[in-house]
Amino acid sequence: MKNQKLVLAAGAASMLAAITLLSACGNSSSSKQDNSSNKDFTVATVRWADWGNDYTKFPNQLAKEAGINVKWNTYLNADWGDKKSTLMAGGNLPDAFMGSITFTDQEIAQNQSNFIPLEKYVKDMPNLQKAMKKNPALKAMITSPDGHIWSLPKEAPMRPIIANQLFINKTWLDKLGLQMPTTYDEFVKVLEAFKTKDPNGNGKADEIPYGTGNFDPTMSYTLPFGVLRGADNSNEMMMLKGKPAYIRSTDNFKQGIEAMHDAFTKGLIDPELYTLDPTQAQAKLMADTETVGVSVGWTTDATFGKNAKDYVALPALKGPDGNQYVMSDPDHFNQGRDEFMVTTHAKNVKALMKWADKFYTNDAAIQNYYGAFGVGTEKSGDAYKVLKPTGDNSADTQAWINSLRDFGPKSWDNSLNDKVTFEDPTNGDAQKLKMDAELKQYARPAFPSVTYTNDELHTNDELQKIAQVYPDLSSYTTQETAKWVTKGGIDKDWNAYIAKLNQMGLKDYLKIQTGAFDRYQKALGK
Repeated sequence: MKNQKLVLAAGAASMLAAITLLSACGNSSSSKQDNSSNKDFTVATVRWADWGNDYTKFPNQLAKEAGINVKWNTYLNADWGDKKSTLMAGGNLPDAFMGSITFTDQEIAQNQSNFIPLEKYVKDMPNLQKAMKKNPALKAMITSPDGHIWSLPKEAPMRPIIANQLFINKTWLDKLGLQMPTTYDEFVKVLEAFKTKDPNGNGKADEIPYGTGNFDPTMSYTLPFGVLRGADNSNEMMMLKGKPAYIRSTDNFKQGIEAMHDAFTKGLIDPELYTLDPTQAQAKLMADTETVGVSVGWTTDATFGKNAKDYVALPALKGPDGNQYVMSDPDHFNQGRDEFMVTTHAKNVKALMKWADKFYTNDAAIQNYYGAFGVGTEKSGDAYKVLKPTGDNSADTQAWINSLRDFGPKSWDNSLNDKVTFEDPTNGDAQKLKMDAELKQYARPAFPSVTYTNDELHTNDELQKIAQVYPDLSSYTTQETAKWVTKGGIDKDWNAYIAKLNQMGLKDYLKIQTGAFDRYQKALGK
């Protein structure tokens, strides 16, 4: 056994922190991976909660069709950090890991000695090949700059183009006789009315015109200024005039923060915006007496709970530049890599990959997202139906019980969305797609799911450089942002702030991101 230091990123963002482990045996060149008749495999995955094992029923059905047997090792996300450390240090690896919840890009790169490259197997996966031909981004996002493929992709079904969304209390608007705002200036006037005219009717000045929700409250408020933040693993990159840009160094961001500070000084923004933990924020959003006028989330029910009926989507506000913006990042929210990784422990990888290929059909995708036919879904001809939840389960919980849901390999033809109906019209996915139909016209290209170089000597290791630079950038800029929103001073501080970012490595960071973007575009043939 060869000991080697490995870095595993911790937390939701892929490169915000790291822990150092000792690896198990190194990547072996043994022919055991192919010259074996093994049919029994162990697959590890991670779940947000203990929803039981029904999620394995459909994957096991595919395994039977592929002629293999799968034993599942299921971990809870709350325990996975410690379990992962022990597992990797002990060397008793499963044959594969299922789901991007198990490892980040950084972790896979730094643990390459425990995984095998998959490109030679991908060539013999007809369903995946068909999916990548239809959507070249799937191949671009899994192919490393050196040509290796370390994981398989996903393209989830019934996903919107828009991402998180601002919601406004329509009941308050109606009570005060206000029109729905369509511009940023009108939006501020509505917030002022929410602040001063007691829309919840309790005789107290307890209204919070703009409050913390389920997504970055600063980036959400500054959206009308062209601040286009994507998913957490986009590392606060956006596209600006066709080029990659770090959001917190743009003039759009500066202008948005100036406006947000002005609103803060008027009492239009929750004074606890930067001190609330998620539980406290949720308590405000779901309080018996509604106090929050506007907040952000994925859907009204996920954001406001029992108060959801009083909230509607805020239109795409026209900003100072005359444009309308929505949050959109389909490359990260709807697609992704790291959904299936094979370890050096696996024998007869061809049989394992035959099983993986069966996930890349439309029938498989919708069953692996909502539940098998007859359980979570039904199919009639070329049409699909998502069944309503049973018992007291929400539609989302029901889907997690019956499927891998957001995780695991899958591909979907989005032209089939019109052929899918929801038995429960209040289903969150159905509501989100309804919003999407109205708002997706304002979506702009987001920074894509690019790949980075990685090498053992770290002589040209983009992942290593990003892991060194980005956490410091993020920490410093987040701290400064909170100061500017609450106390002001961004205009006075801006030049020194940009100089500080450059000193911290911003130029190198942007050079890496631009190079990765150019490679991605080339892979797409653009």
